[in-house]
Amino acid sequence: MSEDVLRVVAADSGAAILDFNFRPLFVVAAAAILVDSPYRKASFCLAEPIFSKVEEGPLLVIHELELCANLLKEVKADIVHLDMSLGGLSLEALSAIQLSGMRISGRARRHVLRILPRIRKIASDIGRIHNIEVLAMGKDSIPVRIAELTSGAHAVLYTAEKAVEETRKLRLGLPAKCHLNTFSGGVELHSLEPAEHDIVGRALDEKKIVKNVVFSEILNPRARGFRALEITPIV
Repeated sequence: MSEDVLRVVAADSGAAILDFNFRPLFVVAAAAILVDSPYRKASFCLAEPIFSKVEEGPLLVIHELELCANLLKEVKADIVHLDMSLGGLSLEALSAIQLSGMRISGRARRHVLRILPRIRKIASDIGRIHNIEVLAMGKDSIPVRIAELTSGAHAVLYTAEKAVEETRKLRLGLPAKCHLNTFSGGVELHSLEPAEHDIVGRALDEKKIVKNVVFSEILNPRARGFRALEITPIV
């Protein structure tokens, strides 16, 4: 790998199981990825099923950062991008005083304050061990977008496996502005955002789950710009 290539680790949790009224119930998957030039897809991935209640969403940032720390045991990177929209500030240096001066909602500020000690500790450990910063980049980061699509792709497989095990149709809310493609070895989520036509998140179907389900992609009537995936087991 060239020394002049910026290598970025990023993480996100993506896709939620929806109820009959398209309300999100459980966030399905989390993924930490390594991205390098030309920054279109992950070159290394660490993903896992979480099936976490949507109400616990703010706490998932801690888990995402822990996944980044675990990934950094396997790969080298120059920086970490986290899905927190705080203007790209370094998490290790982030303080309650800084938060009080930011133009964010009171609800968002309370969520960040709740997890701040834990994420600062993990960010500090990453800086000490790997000599790199953790930046609160949020959705401005292309690697975070790729992590979002990658976790969503894995969520498709995890939900499909659950549908087969429970022999019932499940509905999955996909990340914003993307659509599903299947290929012989797995599934991909392709971005539908302008200027992101070549950005993709991929998950390999090592358990051969896809052949046991039928996918049907529909628009989410409750959320403009989002699609839902109905996953029906073949019986």
